Amino acid sequence: MSRTGKGRRMKPDEIKKDEEMTGTENEETKETAEAEEAAQEQPEENPLQAQLDEANAKVAEYLALAQRIQADFENFRRRNESVRADSYSEGQRDVAAKMLPVLDNLERASAAAAGSTDDALKNGVELVLRQMNDAYAKLDVTPIDRAGEKFDPNLENAVLQGTEDEGEPGTVCMVLQKGYKMGDKVLRHAMVKVVPE
Repeated sequence: MSRTGKGRRMKPDEIKKDEEMTGTENEETKETAEAEEAAQEQPEENPLQAQLDEANAKVAEYLALAQRIQADFENFRRRNESVRADSYSEGQRDVAAKMLPVLDNLERASAAAAGSTDDALKNGVELVLRQMNDAYAKLDVTPIDRAGEKFDPNLENAVLQGTEDEGEPGTVCMVLQKGYKMGDKVLRHAMVKVVPE
């Protein structure tokens, strides 16, 4: 049996408890020593390094923000160009459609002047009509004149019915007023007479 510092002998139960307590104290001391060693192994952070890391993080954040803003601006610019182009085309179509009655009247004047004896009048009207047609050709405006073809409600308005002897059933037998289209958009539907089916 083990003796205590006062000379008393310890019982086996007490020895066991004493050993357990000493083992626990040793483990705690060992953990504390390990933690101190780990703390010593880690170098202390330099305050300048911390500031540099913080500045780099801000630089990355600002760069990402600038890239997002640049992408947003590019999208805005593309969208704006598309809207501008659409508006310009719409404006051209609107002006061309409003000038169609002038073209109709020039064609009528040219037909009337053809029977005239005044050559200056006839030549003048034909010249103006040619200029008008050239201007429309530059804008890609073409007439819709489909006499003898199958009636197409996308291009023509049927305002009269013809008879069976005027042509094939379902075809345009007479164009009363020419229609016009600009590119693939109809400016004015042609007014036609159609043979019933």
